[in-house]
Amino acid sequence: MFDNKTLLITGGTGSFGNAVLRRFLHSDLKEIRIFSRDEKKQDDMRKRYADPKLKFYIGDVRDGNSIGAAMQGVDYVFHAAALKQVPSCEFYPMEAVRTNVLGTENVIRAAVAAKVSRLICLSTDKAVYPINAMGISKAMMEKVMVASARDLGGGTIVCGTRYGNVMASRGSVIPLFVDQILGGRPITVTDPEMTRFMMTLDDAVELVLYAFAHGDNGDIFVQKAPAATVSTLITALLDLMGTKDHPVQEIGTRHGEKLYEVLLSREERAAAEDLGDYYRVPADNRDLNYAKYFNEGERTITKSEDYNSHNTRRLDVEGMKQLLLKLTFMQQVTRGETPAMED
Repeated sequence: MFDNKTLLITGGTGSFGNAVLRRFLHSDLKEIRIFSRDEKKQDDMRKRYADPKLKFYIGDVRDGNSIGAAMQGVDYVFHAAALKQVPSCEFYPMEAVRTNVLGTENVIRAAVAAKVSRLICLSTDKAVYPINAMGISKAMMEKVMVASARDLGGGTIVCGTRYGNVMASRGSVIPLFVDQILGGRPITVTDPEMTRFMMTLDDAVELVLYAFAHGDNGDIFVQKAPAATVSTLITALLDLMGTKDHPVQEIGTRHGEKLYEVLLSREERAAAEDLGDYYRVPADNRDLNYAKYFNEGERTITKSEDYNSHNTRRLDVEGMKQLLLKLTFMQQVTRGETPAMED
């Protein structure tokens, strides 16, 4: 499917874009376009890979003209550009709206106008039952994607993926805990019984590729993922770093933080297709004749439950250690090297 094709990655200088390049730079793709507003990261990436197949476009998804120009001649798009940090979106919610919601609308419009074959929009577990501005903006991004896809014919396929926090990414707890351990400071824990999905960056790329190969308009794909309590994660880290007696300080749940994360709502899980390692949530394709959908309810929703980090497969300490050791970051830590985290 990629033979002699052109791929555009919005927000392509981030961890996802780099992972895609490591996977596909030496494939049969004709060209890979990196679209972002960070010229320094683009220059770093240009020097790091030094490959003529890579093309760099300065622009912002908020600007329809800049994304429209970069989209010309493109076959496939991975839309990863977003404001992702919960605190910054809380303080500047309209900035989250402009990038995550309106920016996504610009990307979809540009892709359709350029006759792009497939567009995959990346979302987050925080979009399900959102309690913070980042999650709300991502939930609206998904609604924009589904609503846009509903009106498309047989041209551009627009679908989405949703996944949890990427382990050892910038801003995640693993680099924080490692830094506290190495610095001799107590590990600060909000709630030791809090659970989180545990996904590697390679998992996130595999999910997008699965959606690329199997998605139809308006679909949202979720990868089944294990979870662990924060307490289990800390014990695994301390075991791997040989510091089992390191002090741990419980500080309480922070603003905008959930006890557990949800990848599928109850309503979505009732409608989802179980594909083994993945769930596919088909688009809600009801039309504007609202009345006919209120005569009878959906019994399966009543009996369903959401898919969350409390009821998925739970990792024990040994399982958590095995997963941690898949990360280049943790391999470097255990060798005593200075670790490099993902953006």
